[in-house]
Amino acid sequence: MYVCLCNAVSDKTIRNAVHQQHVRSIRELRNLIPVGNDCGKCIRQAREIMDKEIALLPQINNVA
Repeated sequence: MYVCLCNAVSDKTIRNAVHQQHVRSIRELRNLIPVGNDCGKCIRQAREIMDKEIALLPQINNVA
């Protein structure tokens, strides 16, 4: 599904950025992917997808 029609960014691209590039904020996402650069209507949906993917990541406990 396309999230950003202006730049043809899909939800899969956003999910991959979270898992492969360790994106944890919308600012980091926008630095890697041209999401929200034109009309900006996709920012809310991109943030929701990113937040859901981050929530699915396993919790890492500090050990040392």
